[in-house]
Amino acid sequence: MTTWILVVALIALAAGATRAAEGAPQGPLDFSLTANDGTAFPLASLKGKVVLLVNTASKCGLTGQYTALEALHRARKDAGLVVIGVPANEFGAQEPGTDAEIRQFCSTKYDVTFPLMRKTVVKGAGIDPLFQWLTVDSPKKGEIAWNFTKFLIGRDGRLIERFEPKTTPDDAAVTAAVDRALAAKP
Repeated sequence: MTTWILVVALIALAAGATRAAEGAPQGPLDFSLTANDGTAFPLASLKGKVVLLVNTASKCGLTGQYTALEALHRARKDAGLVVIGVPANEFGAQEPGTDAEIRQFCSTKYDVTFPLMRKTVVKGAGIDPLFQWLTVDSPKKGEIAWNFTKFLIGRDGRLIERFEPKTTPDDAAVTAAVDRALAAKP
């Protein structure tokens, strides 16, 4: 029995090494998104920063979280925090607008200055590869329940924490996790 466990463990280790050698994504910074203006946004460009990645929506009961996201971004951007909004329409069709309409809404209603991405599929058919990794392959896996799920990525590019939609960006658990991540060396 012990021999079989050892054999299975060695096979799993070899498979992981093969995936890493083949360039399989090892973390969220191995992916790229498309910015709201249509330009490429490689997450690898954020290595050394702390990233709070949030799937957002303009017509959700939680949309007011944009205010706290922007406040968190402004308060900690000089320390190395980057908040990224990723609009998604999978939950009650609460992000029906075009990318231009989303950008206009966020800038005029909430004075958002953090990076906004193009509307992205975060669940179900056509799921974006980053969100596939976050929900299936990451250490914090699990289906995204609703808009405003938050993923905290450390300076080293590893996923540190995940916060569910009703946990607001100004919640003590979020701000403490962000501050710990900002204090860590890459």
